[in-house]
Amino acid sequence: MDFSYIQLTRDDHIARLHLNRPDVMNALNKDMLGEIATAFASLDNDDTVKCLIIQGNGRGFCTGQDLEERRVPDGQDMPDLGDSLAQRYNPIISAIRNFPFPVLCALNGPAVGAGAGIALACDVVVAAKTASLIFPFNRLGLIPDSGLTWSLPRLAGFARASASILLCDPIPAANAKEWGLIWDVVEPDELNDTINGLAQKLISQPSLGMALAKQALNHSLSNDITQQLALESSLQRTAGAHPDYKQRVLAFLNRKGG
Repeated sequence: MDFSYIQLTRDDHIARLHLNRPDVMNALNKDMLGEIATAFASLDNDDTVKCLIIQGNGRGFCTGQDLEERRVPDGQDMPDLGDSLAQRYNPIISAIRNFPFPVLCALNGPAVGAGAGIALACDVVVAAKTASLIFPFNRLGLIPDSGLTWSLPRLAGFARASASILLCDPIPAANAKEWGLIWDVVEPDELNDTINGLAQKLISQPSLGMALAKQALNHSLSNDITQQLALESSLQRTAGAHPDYKQRVLAFLNRKGG
């Protein structure tokens, strides 16, 4: 499958999606968003993939919407941003959250606006020390989108989310880890090895268990405790009936007995 603005590769049960507009810090335009959506559709039909890594090529992860695409001649109306979100951005955030297996983000540089939304939608985010998260929407008279008004309060707490959104100050990678926005921070030259090591660890685990765990986590943010306990029972019934569970238990007991 040929792409112009992204790169999609598969190797040893790991898919890698590289955002590939390095000359503009991987800013998102309509064609690039379409290619990302196409990539997710192709991965949905690939039962060999057990983990996805999203990373930016060049110095940045993603600087959000390419504002050159928002340039309109005098006298013409600005595009309908609500329609842009509904048709292009929201499906990508949903695809990341609903992807059946773990999605890792290698945050190699600044993640701005919708780029930060994509990063924080991932299951595990590892950042280079030089990376940062920036939510500049208020400077443009907009509200945060790409799921950020949902993810930020849940991950960082209301006070930090509110200040980050209203003040638009960059959040360095170290602060993002301290606030619980991301999993880890490493030296820039260690980022690829670290993310690859996590991916290898994930693909060594049973696929169904990871998929069901992600499903349970997604529902946990809206369910009350009674609903979540019922969901756990249902999903655990499915997991426990799969051959993977029996094989792993027997392997554990054999090691313990030996």
